[in-house]
Amino acid sequence: MSKDHSWTNRAFFKNQMVPYLLLLPAFLFITVFMFYPVVNTFLLSLRNYVLTQKAGWGFAGLDNYQKLLLQDPLFWTSLWNSIIWTVSNVFLQSVLGLYLALLLNRQFKGRGVFRALAFSPWAVAGILVAMMWSFMYSENFGVLNDLLLKSGLIDTRISWFSSMGKAMGAMVFATTWRGIPFFAVSILASLQTIPGEVYESCDVDGASAWHKFIHVTLPMLKDTLILTTLLRTVWTLNIVDIIYSMTKGGPNFSTLTLPVYVIMTFVNSLDLGYASTISVVMALLLLVFSVLYLALSKFGKEDLY
Repeated sequence: MSKDHSWTNRAFFKNQMVPYLLLLPAFLFITVFMFYPVVNTFLLSLRNYVLTQKAGWGFAGLDNYQKLLLQDPLFWTSLWNSIIWTVSNVFLQSVLGLYLALLLNRQFKGRGVFRALAFSPWAVAGILVAMMWSFMYSENFGVLNDLLLKSGLIDTRISWFSSMGKAMGAMVFATTWRGIPFFAVSILASLQTIPGEVYESCDVDGASAWHKFIHVTLPMLKDTLILTTLLRTVWTLNIVDIIYSMTKGGPNFSTLTLPVYVIMTFVNSLDLGYASTISVVMALLLLVFSVLYLALSKFGKEDLY
């Protein structure tokens, strides 16, 4: 009886406990490197935590949030800049990425080489993108001004970072160049899963290329477009390296976004509590946006056409 009971315990341990033990390392990793930083950031946002003023450390409750939302004009400036920055980038990258994917899905000579060249910007680090485009945008020796002057499109050299419109546009162009391949790769992978018979049926019915694109291609790419747009929205809003390296939020805070504001708050004043507050608010805004976006876009639900 005891022997059977021992075998039963072993079988229970093998069938029930082993899967949890195998998942334990991943759970510990997620807890240490994801959950703990999130919880700690929220707790820091409830404190007065200026590193140079140790005597003033203490619980502040919602004071930091009240200050941020009601008394800090830079927060609203950075929020508006973040919206402009994110919407401009994601719109251009998604449209151009879709066009590039449709182009690369066709059969033509040298397609493999062209694919490799088209996807290469995604492999470039953000700081290198900032350095490269800053050099190209240079007023005195930048290649962009030289090309525009030689083509007769401008009479004098342009200072690309002298105003909000120019600075924001210059950075959006640089980030779009880097982000297009992400959309192109994702969409191209989905395009290759669309059965060729669907297009053949459309050809038999005499459908035009535009009709096939609107009523066949786009509906079948729906979930891919929704997911890639959401991911790129979150990633673009959190970009720091390109903005900080190219403008540091200037001129006159005209390119200051929320994540850059977090960095500048900590670097300039060492106010870890207030920087954490900005981070928490930004995370909540992204969470609300993501939930509403997925709900309104009906992600994962098939539409009937």
